[in-house]
Amino acid sequence: MTKRGKKTEQTDTREVSGIRKGRFKNGMDPLFAAFNASISFDKRLYHEDVQGSIAHVRMLAAQGIITSEDCRVIEDGLRSVLDDIEQGRFEFRDDLEDIHINIEEALRAKVGDVAGKVHTARSRNDQVALDLRMYIRNQCESVISDLLALCDTLVRKSEESIDIIMPGYTHLQRAQPVRLAHHLMAYFQMFRRDWERFTDAAHRLDEMPLGAAALAGTTLPIDREMVAQLLEFSSVTANSMDSVSDRDFAVEFLFNSSMVMMHLSRLADELILWSTTEFGFCSLPESFCSGSSLMPQKKNPDACELIRGKTGRVYGDLVALLTVLKGLPLTYNKDLQEDKEPVFDATDTVRGSLAAMTGLIAGIKFDSDRMLAAASDPHMAATDLADRLVRQGVPFREAHSRIGAMIRADSKGPGNREALGSVPAADELVEARIHIGGTARAKVMDQIREAKSFLQDNAKTTLPGTKK
Repeated sequence: MTKRGKKTEQTDTREVSGIRKGRFKNGMDPLFAAFNASISFDKRLYHEDVQGSIAHVRMLAAQGIITSEDCRVIEDGLRSVLDDIEQGRFEFRDDLEDIHINIEEALRAKVGDVAGKVHTARSRNDQVALDLRMYIRNQCESVISDLLALCDTLVRKSEESIDIIMPGYTHLQRAQPVRLAHHLMAYFQMFRRDWERFTDAAHRLDEMPLGAAALAGTTLPIDREMVAQLLEFSSVTANSMDSVSDRDFAVEFLFNSSMVMMHLSRLADELILWSTTEFGFCSLPESFCSGSSLMPQKKNPDACELIRGKTGRVYGDLVALLTVLKGLPLTYNKDLQEDKEPVFDATDTVRGSLAAMTGLIAGIKFDSDRMLAAASDPHMAATDLADRLVRQGVPFREAHSRIGAMIRADSKGPGNREALGSVPAADELVEARIHIGGTARAKVMDQIREAKSFLQDNAKTTLPGTKK
């Protein structure tokens, strides 16, 4: 084991790379080198890092800052490095700290000292700001696609279930009958709003930060607009100090991810309840459930429970980044190294949860008889009976009181049920709500048709910079 503080091959390599050479006399303590390194997680940014560097050197050549031959050599080398990574031939080195130096040193091994020109007129500060923006931009597109897939599955299941009637609940107590399709389409509305948030966020992060350098820009005659065009950004960031310290776009991505998980968790919790013996409203697909190591009869809703549990994890990612940012002075501080793992974790968790819920909804089976029986409780007609009195001119508060008294009398025993009078059947109660957003079959079908139109219109949504 290397003794603490002893100069090692790691510190020698670091000096060769130019990061410590010059200002520092001694190498980095091996313990701090390991603590300081981010390559274990920021290697996920390799594609964005290479693409950003290619655009940067093209601009440098166009501006006459480097020669066109140097640009060609560097670009060919970068593409070779990218191919090595994607083909599994690349060895990420912990001693090179981060993805930026790993790629630059790999480039140096391929093309020699000309690799040192790739970092002209930029800093790792604006480089990582660019990489993370590009990564989140791509992940927004992926999450949007996953959301649309879940929305499509919910719409299909709603149309299949249009004639199934179930109890609607408030306070988890039976309230009024509704269509199952109406209930499912409520979740469609939630996930549609999530789609809107991610789409909106993708447009807001559509600014290119490269050119801010460390914090104050550069004296070299760069063309930021050219780099933005090459990387398919609509504009460049307006303030160099904000460019390297801004992580609002990452916070917004995590907030939007937290909202998705909250909606998924609500749906998961209802499916857990509905699949219990006590409710018996549905049967979850076996492929998304597990058994017990002890009790042979068990069919556990593990996919739903994991989604519900993982929601707190994504909330934690959001709070972690907000906490990192809350006291940071301008501009770049090493605290910002902690911005990536929450984003990576949230991305994996949200996408996995969306895929699991989409598969689960596609395979779920509903017990229409059990649902209808539960929705046929005569007490669930109480509001409609009060409305009947209102149509006869009785003030609603008085009507409410009368029907409440009848319910109280009926609750004392079956012999008092006649006090309620003629009680409409569950299907009549559902069909009576014929306004927009109501439970009548025609109105629920209107929701489904509108949802299909939305899905068709946005099936090929292309966000800024995500064209393939």
